[in-house]
Amino acid sequence: MPNVVRRPRSALRRPVTLGVVAVLLLVAAFLAAAALVPFAPATASTATYEAPRVRAPELRFPDYGATAVEAEGFPESLTTSGDRQQRSIASISKIVTALVVLEEKPLPVGKQGPSVRFTPAMEALYAEYAALNGEVAPLPADGRMSEYRVLQVALMESANNYAGSLALWAFGSMDAYRAAAATWLDDHGLDDTTIVEPTGLDPRNRSTATDLVDLGQLALAEPVVKEVVGTASVTVPGVGEIENSNKLLGMDGVEGIKTGTLDEAGACLLFAATYERGGRPVTVVGAMLGGVDHDALDADVRRLLHSVADDFHVVTLTNEGQTFGTYTAPWQDEVDATASRAASVLVWGSTTVSAETTLEPVTLGAAGERVGRVRFTVEHHDPVTVPLELDGSIDDPGVWWRWTNPFRGVELAPGALVG
Repeated sequence: MPNVVRRPRSALRRPVTLGVVAVLLLVAAFLAAAALVPFAPATASTATYEAPRVRAPELRFPDYGATAVEAEGFPESLTTSGDRQQRSIASISKIVTALVVLEEKPLPVGKQGPSVRFTPAMEALYAEYAALNGEVAPLPADGRMSEYRVLQVALMESANNYAGSLALWAFGSMDAYRAAAATWLDDHGLDDTTIVEPTGLDPRNRSTATDLVDLGQLALAEPVVKEVVGTASVTVPGVGEIENSNKLLGMDGVEGIKTGTLDEAGACLLFAATYERGGRPVTVVGAMLGGVDHDALDADVRRLLHSVADDFHVVTLTNEGQTFGTYTAPWQDEVDATASRAASVLVWGSTTVSAETTLEPVTLGAAGERVGRVRFTVEHHDPVTVPLELDGSIDDPGVWWRWTNPFRGVELAPGALVG
């Protein structure tokens, strides 16, 4: 009978045990890997931006002469009508005189300044300008007046003898004034403006409507001139009560600045008006030349100003919470990238708006976390950038989801996404 060799039971169990252990190790490794392998960033997509629509302006210009108008800070608003040739500007010339004199003889705001002594040459201007049918005002009995008071009479009353006296006082002669005015015009880029004398009684004092808009802005930037041309009436010792020749002052936001009347020029007005638009003041400066008379011209200026003011619009670029992108993770619904704040811009007339959205990679994130930005490009304006934030959280789905959705949505290699 042959001998039967029996292996120990432990020897039989060993392969089975090793197999079970190997399986368990593999399962443990799999579960550990599924639980620990990092997720790839959530899928990000940007929303389509619908730009706001702004209608084109419809300005109400007169059908005569030359007109230009512009809102300060809105160069795109510069609009013209009529011819663009040099025209006689009459007493608008006195604005140049005031600015040239103030550059030579600066005057602090709120001060009367040095005393102007009226010389025989200045006194003779009264009869000279009166003979030309120009506006004149009597001189004080004591022959003296402060620089500020002389500016008031010259600009408000439009008294030619006071404008001429300022030129002689500051520069000594009309030739010296003419040279100073030419230099000043050249320094300020007013290439289409010619000034041969300080009053405007000479029709050779000429400019274009667009140059006068620039002149008006320079005048408003000079505090003393702005104050004087914005004064409706005042009592000047030695002269009496004077009223501003600009009858629109105080109406429809008008705050100056200078009238002009001459046979060769017609009725003219360099004007400025300030309006509240979009929570900020906006100043509109314009020039209207060649009117029949000041009553008709004033009515045309008011109509034009209304049409300019009506073409300002506050354009909403985005509302707070507006969606500009979406993040999608495999384990939960979409989470939006929304504007962290509202943004708007004040525009004039037709304006083009576009938006560029940038979303950062996000795997997990909390509500309110910054995740990108949207940059608005606004025609004629500086760009506006608004941060984007999550409107909800992207939370880790937990071990159970990872185990039941093994390796779904994880990044196995750079650029490779599974799930």
